[in-house]
Amino acid sequence: QVQLVESGGGLVQPGWSLRLSCAASGIIPRPNVMGWYRQAPGKQRELVAMRPAGSGADYADSVKGRCIISRDFVKNTVLLQMVNLSPEDTAVYYCFLRPLFDSNEYWGQGTQVTVSS
Repeated sequence: QVQLVESGGGLVQPGWSLRLSCAASGIIPRPNVMGWYRQAPGKQRELVAMRPAGSGADYADSVKGRCIISRDFVKNTVLLQMVNLSPEDTAVYYCFLRPLFDSNEYWGQGTQVTVSS
């Protein structure tokens, strides 16, 4: 079983930066993809960014140029750093882990990010 625990959400002002962290524990299937989705009120969950075990990363168009996703493969963590936040970034952010050779997906409990003045 895999457990994902997010941290780093909260209330920030427009234009500020934020860093979200997610730590995976348990029996972690490898290789895998880790990343972040978000869900705003009344909207569908959308992919923010994901980082496979190798190189490269994918970002939503809405965060490209404002967001960096990174992984620590020793600590089994994934970080999401966002700059120049706007109210449109307000959402619950969910960490996920998706094994490449397993149909299971694992999700964190979500962390609220609110961008407001």
